[in-house]
Amino acid sequence: MTTTAAVQPLNNTSLHEQFLQARKHLQSRIIGQQVLVDRMLIALLANGHILVEGAPGLAKTTAIKELANILEGDFHRLQFTPDLLPGDLTGTDVYRPETGSFAFQQGPLFHNLILADEINRAPAKVQSALLEAMGERQITVGHKTYKLPHPFMVMATQNPIEQEGTYPLPEAQLDRFLMHIFIGYPDAEMENDILELARKQALQELASSEPTSLMLSNQQVEQAQKEVLNIHMAAPVQEYLVQLVLASRDPAAYSDKLARLVSFGGSPRATIALDRCARAHAWLNGNDYVSPQDVQAVAYEVLRHRILISYEAEAEGISSDDFIRQLIQLVPVA
Repeated sequence: MTTTAAVQPLNNTSLHEQFLQARKHLQSRIIGQQVLVDRMLIALLANGHILVEGAPGLAKTTAIKELANILEGDFHRLQFTPDLLPGDLTGTDVYRPETGSFAFQQGPLFHNLILADEINRAPAKVQSALLEAMGERQITVGHKTYKLPHPFMVMATQNPIEQEGTYPLPEAQLDRFLMHIFIGYPDAEMENDILELARKQALQELASSEPTSLMLSNQQVEQAQKEVLNIHMAAPVQEYLVQLVLASRDPAAYSDKLARLVSFGGSPRATIALDRCARAHAWLNGNDYVSPQDVQAVAYEVLRHRILISYEAEAEGISSDDFIRQLIQLVPVA
């Protein structure tokens, strides 16, 4: 477990400016992954959980650690393995012989930020232990329910290229993630920048450099989350957002060809997630209202893991991202 130092808030800066400085700091530490940085902050502002998927070595774990370094509260990394048990996450009742009674011993889920590293390496029983925590912000052990701290954010990673020893996440758990983020390889210029940054960081570690003083307190995060929820969304934009999700379930009204490509579309949870993320995207970019472009910008990360494409689409090599792309083209902007 890593606990951050005392919070040192930035002086004479607005809440939005502090988040912009946090974004700038993260981008300087995570080269070539601007989309990942933005989506992490959007998920934080929208009070949701994220699933990050990419090949090994693309700074998935590093990105989440860097976010934890600039936030107040505590951070815990969980390395998911096939022999992990549900109690290893939630905690368990421990017998105290001196009192002849049981006492609850908290598990690692009782932290503000949870890194679930390689989540698809744990069996379904362990993955399901996260369902209540992610959805209800609480866990139940025996006959008692325990509230989790606030803010509470699960950031999971998974490796898409190793299939042996992995367990696909069930649809119910995938739906609990606010966003599913894909990351790819950097270009040559970014690769050189990564080399330079890695060298500098290695020298700083040898010199025992002080951790960053850029911090966002829990109170500031909660205040930003309130501002995001209160940002203006016009009725036509909200209707466009709703129609986009409805079309993911039944696109026949727009295209018969598109209708045969999907088996299941986004649930009402997808509508809520798209609303929250579009608001957070607008707020983070300094706008005081939500535009259709904000909705489209986060649509892929919000919907891709909630859409189950048909066998026919799979046979044609059509992915959920391809389906979403066609949806955005067909559903008219209000």
